[in-house]
Amino acid sequence: MKLHRPTKDELFAATGRTMKDLLAPGLRVLFCGINPSLYSAVVGVHFARPGNRFWPSLHASGFTPRRLQPSEQEELLTLGLGITNVVDRATASADMLDAEEYAEGAKSLARKVKRYRPKYLAVLGLGAYRTAFARPKARFGPQEETLGDTRLWVLPNPSGLNASYQLPDLARLYGELRRAAEAR
Repeated sequence: MKLHRPTKDELFAATGRTMKDLLAPGLRVLFCGINPSLYSAVVGVHFARPGNRFWPSLHASGFTPRRLQPSEQEELLTLGLGITNVVDRATASADMLDAEEYAEGAKSLARKVKRYRPKYLAVLGLGAYRTAFARPKARFGPQEETLGDTRLWVLPNPSGLNASYQLPDLARLYGELRRAAEAR
């Protein structure tokens, strides 16, 4: 299914909207974006903006058997994967969020993890993880801390704006998490 392309007016009106999480009990990995884009908030699908590399990264790393379209996000649940965000509020860019929102987001994530008990929570953005969890020296990869029995892992944000990591880099790093999740 092809998604509706939002107009400028629709994007402007989406500021502050929230999106429904894609969650189920006992997921292998719960992917956690920073916050919804305005584009995603309008169309109601996570990582929907053209140029976002989340869906290609999932496939290239072996999480999905084929490249899913954003409109097929529900299929992730059958693969033991889900999606949430650190901050629920949609913005034009993540730099519009403040440290207090990140800290509140970490508390909300802890509640979701306690309720749904995924094996891994993968935060997609090092800066977001450092700010939300007050871990200024955190690095990509597995983290020492856990949320209950849930292991924490930090991956690069797949946004097309994150030019530091190209698809092969994302595939390799996401693949490390996939192998860890399969082994656990």
